[in-house]
This record gives sequence, structure tokens and C-alpha cells, in this order.
Amino acid sequence: MHIAIQWDFALVFAILAIFVPWRGYIRVKQLIKHESITTSNRLALYASTIGFQWILTVFVLWRCAARGYSPESLGLALPKPWLALWVTLALSALITANQLASIRRLVALPKEKQGFFRSLSLKLMPQNAVERFAFFGLVVTVAICEEILYRGWAQMMFQRIGEGFIVAAILGSAVLFAVAHIYQGRRGLVATFVVGLAFSVIRAWTGSLLPTMAAHFVADISAGLIAPIWLKSADARTQRTGQQVPSTAVVRPD
Repeated sequence: MHIAIQWDFALVFAILAIFVPWRGYIRVKQLIKHESITTSNRLALYASTIGFQWILTVFVLWRCAARGYSPESLGLALPKPWLALWVTLALSALITANQLASIRRLVALPKEKQGFFRSLSLKLMPQNAVERFAFFGLVVTVAICEEILYRGWAQMMFQRIGEGFIVAAILGSAVLFAVAHIYQGRRGLVATFVVGLAFSVIRAWTGSLLPTMAAHFVADISAGLIAPIWLKSADARTQRTGQQVPSTAVVRPD
């Protein structure tokens, strides 16, 4: 059976599948090329991202309401509150531990092998109190809006297109989420797909976006606040001792 996609939802699909990846890739690559990034540059980046994501999310929620989709269909409910609560706590703890271990491995690498993630952390992540305050607002926005867009709306739409086939919904949502992070390169693309896959399974299992919103928040806040501090501390130790800490395998801190 052919299922038509309304113009407004087709527009959202186009934005998520084409505009968001292109926009993110161009902006991040341009900023990474700069010798230095000022506080004004970072605050402008944070503000524009916050504004764009909330506008798109509000539009999606408006159109879903206009077309009769319930909050429950978007994962904006707690059909199994105790399950959602325990999964939220367990997933958040697991993500936090993984992020800390990943950042530690990154910091242990020689500078020349830290590559893209060093540039991302030191140029785009917050470097002072004002930037950290704005970054907190950014992370709250991303955790709420991206979960609604990818695990809420997109997963619901892929399940509808797949005539209720949950595997198609999970895979479709994970692919769309990974493509949005194409600026992180092949390694980041694969890692984001795996994370998106896990988050989509949890959303389907619990019927709620609460666990993935919480996990998304702790993943981004730990990477954004801890990675720059640890990298600078490692640089300072290296300058004092004239030695680089031993190398080890890197795990993507996202």
C-alpha cells in the first residue's frame, strides 16, 4: 500500500536529510579552518543553532497536532513510567562513564594524532564561563529538539511509511540522525549511527523520549565541558615536562 507524505512532512524530511547535514558540514569546516575562534564566534554559533532547532521543532509539533498525531505517538509521554525512569538512570550513567573514558583516551594521544576532535573541542566547545552558560542552553536545546525530531517525529514517520514495521522505523531514524553528523567524518558517522540505533531501540521499548533526552544531554554536556579542560591540562603538563603522555587507542568522544 502506498502511503502519501503530506507537503509539510516532506519539507521536514528534506530539511533533515539535506539541509541540516550540508549546513553543519559547511559551518564546522569553515570554523575549524580559522586560526582562532572568538567568544563572539562561538556565541553566534550556539545562538543560531538554538534558534534553528526550536523553530523546526515547534513547526513539527504544530503540524503533527494539526494532522491529529498525539503526543504519545511522538514519544512525548510516559506509558511505562517506572521502566522509563530506570532506563533513564542506567543509560545516563553508562553514557557518562563512556564519555569520560573516551575523553581520557583522546587526551592520552599525542597532539598530532588527536586530529579533528582536538580541533572541535578547542575551537567550538566553550572556553570560559559566559560560553559555558550559553553552551548549557545549547545542550538542553539539542537534547530536547533532536530527540523530538529524530526519535519522535522521524521514527514515527518511518514506522508509518513502513506500515508498522518497527525495524524500518529504527533504522530510518538512525540513518537520518547519523547523516546530520556527517561533519564528524567517517568514524563519527558510524559512531553516531550506532548511538542513534541504540536510542531508537530504547525509544521503541519504553515508548518515551525521556531516557534518550537525558542520555543525549549528559553525552553532549560532558564532551563540551570536560574535553577542552582535559586537553588544555594535558598540554600544560607536556609543556612543563617536555614529554608527551603515552599513546593509546582513541574512542570518539560523542
